[in-house]
Amino acid sequence: MPLSLHAAFIPSALQMIGTARHLTNKGEAWCDEQGKDHSEVIGARLIEDMLPFTYQVKCVAEHTAGALAAVKKGIYSPDLNPPPASFAELHAKLDTAETALKALSVDDLEAFIGQDMRFEFKDMKMDFTAENFLLSFAQPNFYFHAATAYDILRMLGVQIGKRDFTGAVRIKMP
Repeated sequence: MPLSLHAAFIPSALQMIGTARHLTNKGEAWCDEQGKDHSEVIGARLIEDMLPFTYQVKCVAEHTAGALAAVKKGIYSPDLNPPPASFAELHAKLDTAETALKALSVDDLEAFIGQDMRFEFKDMKMDFTAENFLLSFAQPNFYFHAATAYDILRMLGVQIGKRDFTGAVRIKMP
């Protein structure tokens, strides 16, 4: 049986939303344990020209549920609204994304296969099919932003490891 678009995208997207939530929890707990202001994680960057932790977590939600909402419209443009300013707002963003992903059935997602999809940002325009947009653009982006959020926490000294990134893997159940 061929792999469905739903199976290729949704479980991995949910896994990275879970990772982003876990990393957000770890960052908040670290601030509280160290007596640091939450802004020290929320605004932390790997390097000056990269966007902060809060933006990285926001983008996990944007490139999962936001990408699927865009597929429904046939066009995706990055959300240029400011990222959440607190851990509570980050949790709410991730909760909303998770709810949206879980609401999509296999049939809902399969119906998008072959549909035209366009990415637009400033002068850049890229045309895709829905499945190629999700699997070759949105999916690498949500992994990138989850990994960058992880890296920011590691740089700050938060005690996390690979399992904190991989999250809930889909193991074979007996």
